[in-house]
Amino acid sequence: MLLSNPPKSFSPNPFKPPFWLSNPHLQSILPKFFAPKAPKYRRDILQDSLDETDIAYDFYDAHFIANTNDDTLEQTPLIVLFHGMEGSSDSHYARALAYQMHAQGWHFVVAHFRSCGGIPANGRVFYNAGDTAEVHHMLQNLSQKFANIYAVGVSLGGNALAKYMGEYGDKVLCKAAVVVSAPVDMSSAAISMHSFLSHRIYTPYLLNPIIKKALANDISEEEIHSIRAVNRISDFDDIFTAPRHGYRSNNDYYHSASALPYLRDVNSPLLLISAKDDPFLGFTATPNDVSDSVTILETEHGGHVGYIRYRSDKGKSNREQLNGRDTKTSKFDINWIPETASAFFQSIGVTTDNN
Repeated sequence: MLLSNPPKSFSPNPFKPPFWLSNPHLQSILPKFFAPKAPKYRRDILQDSLDETDIAYDFYDAHFIANTNDDTLEQTPLIVLFHGMEGSSDSHYARALAYQMHAQGWHFVVAHFRSCGGIPANGRVFYNAGDTAEVHHMLQNLSQKFANIYAVGVSLGGNALAKYMGEYGDKVLCKAAVVVSAPVDMSSAAISMHSFLSHRIYTPYLLNPIIKKALANDISEEEIHSIRAVNRISDFDDIFTAPRHGYRSNNDYYHSASALPYLRDVNSPLLLISAKDDPFLGFTATPNDVSDSVTILETEHGGHVGYIRYRSDKGKSNREQLNGRDTKTSKFDINWIPETASAFFQSIGVTTDNN
């Protein structure tokens, strides 16, 4: 495990799966089968930054928050999650993070991107990995009620959050962030996704839902025929994502949206977590690519947003402790990411009372 430039009190537990669980594809695929049930979220609906589309914010509150008419802000920390491609508050990592942050005494919310969380996009624009204006808008909405905001970004949402942290610099509205399995160099990530196994295993899972959304949108007959012929994510980005979001091509999109060039300008604490065997990623950040505010945590194994562990002992798993369950149902758990994220936030001074 490579750990560079960590806060003094940050000492994460190493991720060491048994050899039979170290395969990156097992790590990437299995977690969704061992995620805890989704908590009972409280949903708020707000407008996106373009005032075109409803956006779902799914909260898992640490405690009741009274609605007041004064300017008093909630002081208990809020952890906001920016999900990955076609993710939502129902994603395995969202559920695991929700329980971990709730156990810490912190509020948790999933801020959905356009067309996600079960709400269709009403305008021409969906979401893309470089839309930092939308990230900032979401954080502005949350800052109207919460005084102490911290963020987690996963995969595509992780790239958007990491880019935001550097692009907005001192103007960021979250006090610190954790980014997991983010394709911070999107061109090389696209090449990785074109490899035989990644293309065969993951492309249908990621591509089919967004193609279905695109076809249901207001598009031309020419776009319909082009989209139906797509079998690679990069082709979809060239036909749909890039032109819809103001990019000249998929190459222009990948170059402009990548977080990597912005990491040297980050001024707030940022933890970048990635696995060397991640089948989705290309080039990742090195210590020479980032500012002193950025900590890099690179593991040998973990796959893409995987980090599934196996407990050989007979005690209760962390997952069951977080769910308050008394009977053991599985020796697998996916809590390494939530535990590491909460440990990072605690290392920079985040407490329940934020003292």
